[in-house]
Amino acid sequence: MSNHKWLGFIVLLAAIIMISAGQAPCADVAKIGVIDFQKIFEKSEAGKNIKQEINQQGRRMEEDLKFRGKQIEALKKQLEREALVMSREKRDEKEREFRIKINDLKSLKQKYEKEIQQLQKRLINRVRRQVLDIVTEIGKKEGYLLIIEQIGVVYAPESVNLTDRVIQVYNERYKQKKANKPSK
Repeated sequence: MSNHKWLGFIVLLAAIIMISAGQAPCADVAKIGVIDFQKIFEKSEAGKNIKQEINQQGRRMEEDLKFRGKQIEALKKQLEREALVMSREKRDEKEREFRIKINDLKSLKQKYEKEIQQLQKRLINRVRRQVLDIVTEIGKKEGYLLIIEQIGVVYAPESVNLTDRVIQVYNERYKQKKANKPSK
C-alpha cells in the first residue's frame, strides 16, 4: 500500500475511534464527507482550462520540435547529395554539425518535457489549494468532522460524496474571479 493510502486509512481509523470513544449512545452521528479530486479536476471549469492550457503549450512545443526535425532532415539530405563532391574536411564538418543538431534536438525535447511536467504540477497544485479552501469552508460551515479524498476509500455511500457541490462552488468562484479579472 502506498504512503498516501496508508495515511488515508490511518486518518479514517482515527476518526472512527474518535467518533466511537466517549460518545453517549444517543449522541448525533458525526458528519463525514468524501471528495473525488480527479473528478473535480476533470469536470470543473478551472480544471478544463488547465488541461486546455497544457495541451496548447504541448502542441506549441511539438510543432517546434517537428520544425527543427525537418531542418535536420533537410541538412541530412543535403549532406547525402553533396557528400561525393565535398572535400573530406568539409564533409566531416557537416557530419559533426548534423550530430550536434540531433543532440540539440534531443536536449530540447527533454527540456520541453520537463517544462510541461512543471507547468502541469504547478497548475494542478493551484487547483488543489483552491479546492481544499472550499472543502475546508464547507466542512467548518456545515459541521463536518472529517472530509477525506476518495482515493483509498473502499466504500462510501453517495450521500457523503461532496464532489458535485465542491465543483459547483468552485465553478461559481472561478467565473467570478474570471469576470473580475482585468482584460489584457
